[in-house]
Amino acid sequence: MNVFRILGDISHLLAIIILLGSALEKKEKLSWRRRTCAGISGKSQILFALVFTTRYLDLFTVFISIYNTVMKVIFLICAYITVYMIYVKFRKTFDSENDSFRLEFLLVPVAGLSFLENYSFTPLEILWTFSIYLESVAILPQLFMISKTGEAETITTHYLFFLGLYRALYIANWVWRYYTENFYDQIAVVSGVVQTIFYCDFFYLYVTKVLKGKKLSLPMPV
Repeated sequence: MNVFRILGDISHLLAIIILLGSALEKKEKLSWRRRTCAGISGKSQILFALVFTTRYLDLFTVFISIYNTVMKVIFLICAYITVYMIYVKFRKTFDSENDSFRLEFLLVPVAGLSFLENYSFTPLEILWTFSIYLESVAILPQLFMISKTGEAETITTHYLFFLGLYRALYIANWVWRYYTENFYDQIAVVSGVVQTIFYCDFFYLYVTKVLKGKKLSLPMPV
């Protein structure tokens, strides 16, 4: 454990809390209130739920620490609550038309790569590797949805910022562990770098627009 790992986990947890908060947000209009999950990609949340499920199967076989176990359980529960909110509780506000990314374009190559490139050809190890590869691209349906609509709700941009910050902090964690513990996990590092790259353009827009009180909007093709 080090400060970068802890801050990364906190940033990840904040991202999930913000996401759940956006789904539970109460919007007032005259005498009625409406709860909404507009602007949130349900497909990305399905992928994240799959990521946590396949990664944390070791909950039943390995005990590392109370902190580790608690964080795994929290992420699992929050992932499935989010999916439930989007597809069941607030399905009428879910923008399924714009959440149209085809998941098979991610799942098939990720599954294939997991069998070809892993540390040990065992079921748990392959599923763990699958979760690492899948997490690196799980945000793509959300980014695709934003590019398709041309804009993002402010609370959605905060969610994406903290999710991207979590990955950036984990890169710092891996650098720290390499120099202090001589530890290097090639699969996790490469996947984490790829995932962080996906956020780079968003980080720029977040700093130049959202932090200045403007709504994040993209130029739409004529």
